[in-house]
Amino acid sequence: MKKIAVVGTGYVGLVTGVGLSHIGHEVTCLDIDPVKIDLLQKGRSPIYEESLEPMIQENQKQKRLSFTSEYEDIQDAEIVLIAVGTPQQQDGSANLTYIFQAAERIAKTINHDVTVVVKSTVPVGTCQRLRNYIQDRTPFSIRMVSNPEFLREGNALKDLFEGDRIVIGSGNPEATQQVMEMYSPFDIPMMTTDLASAELIKYASNAFLATKISFINEISSICEKVGANVEAVAKGMGMDRRIGSSFLQAGIGYGGSCFPKDTKALVQMAGNVEHQFDLLESVIHVNNKQQNKLVDQMKERCGSLVGKRITILGLAFKPGTDDLREAPSLVIIDRLLREGALITAYDPAAMPRAKELFPAVTFASNVKEALMGAELAAIVTEWEEIKELPLSHYEESMEEAILFDGRNCYSLEEVMEHNMEYYSVGRPAIGHTKSATLTHKA
Repeated sequence: MKKIAVVGTGYVGLVTGVGLSHIGHEVTCLDIDPVKIDLLQKGRSPIYEESLEPMIQENQKQKRLSFTSEYEDIQDAEIVLIAVGTPQQQDGSANLTYIFQAAERIAKTINHDVTVVVKSTVPVGTCQRLRNYIQDRTPFSIRMVSNPEFLREGNALKDLFEGDRIVIGSGNPEATQQVMEMYSPFDIPMMTTDLASAELIKYASNAFLATKISFINEISSICEKVGANVEAVAKGMGMDRRIGSSFLQAGIGYGGSCFPKDTKALVQMAGNVEHQFDLLESVIHVNNKQQNKLVDQMKERCGSLVGKRITILGLAFKPGTDDLREAPSLVIIDRLLREGALITAYDPAAMPRAKELFPAVTFASNVKEALMGAELAAIVTEWEEIKELPLSHYEESMEEAILFDGRNCYSLEEVMEHNMEYYSVGRPAIGHTKSATLTHKA
């Protein structure tokens, strides 16, 4: 058992801290937000993540997990994990203000030699700068480790306990061994490397996944023009083991706290060393264009959207989270409002946050209520309750069943059994008719 401190209780810090306590370590999670700490001390989670709150309560009960807003409470930790935010600046680079603020407080607090583990996503070279920064402010020895996270929101606990790899970057063998021992109960393959390589692995991984998403979305646009089905194309591609099937699902683009921020930060890093990252710049451009796809389809179908009653199903950037950061829904709703549409929206988790952003939007308490009387409907986030909604309900609830499916939730065969118009991504559109044979639109 090790005595561990985690600075920052966002997705990464909180999930990591709770998970480390669950495998037997004594963990203190620190955050400068007293409201958040008060909530956590009561056993309640400030983020939406399945099974996280019961795990918090269990480990608090076992006296392995505690929460504080005072740095003095972590001065005896053997290992200090930094998991504060590194938000994107206007030029696309990472804002390192919070991580250096945490480093300064750590330097003033520690009373012995310590291993500092950076889990925040930071540009190459930051960990070495942090080590020097802390070391210049304390007489104790600082061992620095870069330990990037690979947690998916909505699946973070699963990824923590069943991840593909743990990357440990350090120039200090003692620190490397210490962190390997900390993680050993997870029984996940570990890779050791230098600081700079570990920092770059995180950015390169996210940029590659974002590239796969933008690539298949570009293929989907070609499919629509030539009458092909992107799902068949993606399946054929994915059967090649060199390519793989993951992240080849066409849709309305990626969002969230990682992909948009990390792709832009990597472009900025490349520019700092005089490298033009043309490929990644195109990936970002394609994603920005893709987030407007549903509105483009609506305008092509209807012309003016002024006064149109439009239902948006799903707001979070992905199912399983309440996170709205860089969510396609924000782009879609903002544009629809500017087009003069009347918006009703529903999401099982993200509505409290969305209400603050869009006071002009009506928010429904469930899917069926959201669809009542709508002229158009759009699926933006593929929550299970949205995917499982029978198509007959669109026919029964809407003024006319016209559905724009940004996540390809329904099969074309299923849609053709209903009297509705259906527009998806990279597949033939299906047009409404009262006859037995439904028409396909190019």
